[in-house]
Amino acid sequence: MGRSLIFASILVLSPAIVLTLTGDNPSAVLVACPNITIYPGNAVMPFGSVLATDDPLTVGPEFTSEIIGNAQGLTVLDSQHELSVVVYLDFGFTRGEFNGSSFGVFTRNTITVACRELAVVGGRGKFRMATGFAELKTYSNSGDGNAIVEYNVTLFHH
Repeated sequence: MGRSLIFASILVLSPAIVLTLTGDNPSAVLVACPNITIYPGNAVMPFGSVLATDDPLTVGPEFTSEIIGNAQGLTVLDSQHELSVVVYLDFGFTRGEFNGSSFGVFTRNTITVACRELAVVGGRGKFRMATGFAELKTYSNSGDGNAIVEYNVTLFHH
C-alpha cells in the first residue's frame, strides 16, 4: 500500500464585510419573522428572525476598499436575552489569488461583545478541508443594523 503525504498550510486573512439592512439595496434581508415582541439587547428585529445575507467582502474596513467577493448565508437571532445570532456564512472570493475559493463559518456570534471569535468549518478550492477561526471586530456600527465588521481569519487547509 502506498503512502501519501498531506501538507497543511496556515493562512491569515483580514477581509471585512459590509452589512446593510437599510436603503435601496440592502445586503441582508428579513426572510422570516416570528409574531412575538421579544427584542433582545438593542436588536432591530425580534428573537427568531431569519435573514438571508449577501454582504460585500472587501480588502479592508474602509468604504473605499476593493470588493474581492461576497459573504453569503443565513443569520438567525438566537437569544431571548442578549443580542446574539447563529451565522452560516460562505466567504466566497471572486477576485485575486483566491478567486473561486471559499471558506465557511457556522457558529454563534454575540454581537455586543467587542472582540469575538467564530469557527471556520470548511472550505473549497484553495481552502479545501479548512478549519480555523475568525476573530471579529466591529469597525463601525450605525445603530440601525448597518455595520462594517473586520474578520481576522486564521485558516489551516490542505
